[in-house]
Amino acid sequence: MIVVLKHGVPEEKKIQLMNWLEGQGLRLHISNGEFQTVIGLIGDVSGIDIDLVSSLDIVDSVKRVTEPFKCCNRKFHPEDMIVEIGDVKVGGGHFVVIAGPCSVESEEQIVAVARAVKAAGADMLRGGAFKPRTSPYDFAGLKAEGLELLRIARKETGLPIVTELMNINDLPLFEDVDVIQIGARNMQNFDLLRELGTLDKPILLKRGLANTLKELLMSAEYIMANGNERVILCERGIRTFSDYTRNTLDLAAVPMLHQLTHLPVIVDPSHATGIAKLVPPMALAATAAGADGLIIEVHNDPIHALCDGAQSLLPEEFSALAEKVRSIRGVIA
Repeated sequence: MIVVLKHGVPEEKKIQLMNWLEGQGLRLHISNGEFQTVIGLIGDVSGIDIDLVSSLDIVDSVKRVTEPFKCCNRKFHPEDMIVEIGDVKVGGGHFVVIAGPCSVESEEQIVAVARAVKAAGADMLRGGAFKPRTSPYDFAGLKAEGLELLRIARKETGLPIVTELMNINDLPLFEDVDVIQIGARNMQNFDLLRELGTLDKPILLKRGLANTLKELLMSAEYIMANGNERVILCERGIRTFSDYTRNTLDLAAVPMLHQLTHLPVIVDPSHATGIAKLVPPMALAATAAGADGLIIEVHNDPIHALCDGAQSLLPEEFSALAEKVRSIRGVIA
């Protein structure tokens, strides 16, 4: 249920109402806009008399929320969420480009790529230290060493780092990571999501391989309900019957999610297609569809990459793409 207050309500009356609602055993989610205040009621609202609340002189309207997700529901938070990572902002009109290799392979490799993507205009550096691989024989990342190499690349370039957490036991190693990424396979690892809710750190949450948008939002709800509202959603393609691309990029998810939630939505065209030549057109399409950002794989030697070389752009290809993305942003922003 949401209670919308009238413009210019005296602060003492607002506090009186909030105290009364909390006295009914409810948690409140407050969104203070320029012209109105929205109070989201979280908990058992069956005992709340809608007519009584509606009759209060400070209340503009009362509405029931039927969706199971509350914290990430746009009805509770009409204004776009802006997630800040140092000087970088995501959402609310702020567009972010995250770029880097699928996996961290060496100091030389990650620093070289970091310098290249920064020169092309990237805002953050991605790189996998822990890699979830389908085959147990594939390269699974440098783990703690990889995190240290990412920190070196950050020191060299100033780019905030984004990297994937796979196991709750590894969380202490991620204390100095700027953005924790939760991959598609862990989207419904609810124990992990609850723990992330206790952090004051941005979380990049990727949609699962075969998950609905509602399921993605419910996963975000697990994080937010436990106290961490700094969540960025990522559409990275879903499994369909297509046999020519790695996944099918669901670009309709971008405007749909923007209707449902106030959280920023970015797109990963690299994992969605699995083919380097398809990454630029899908990245441009995602930008035109209103995405709040892109996360793109870039490698300085894709042929010899230890992970996902087939979908990685060369630095010069990324630079050309970044310029086109800026052009599209200039048209639609």
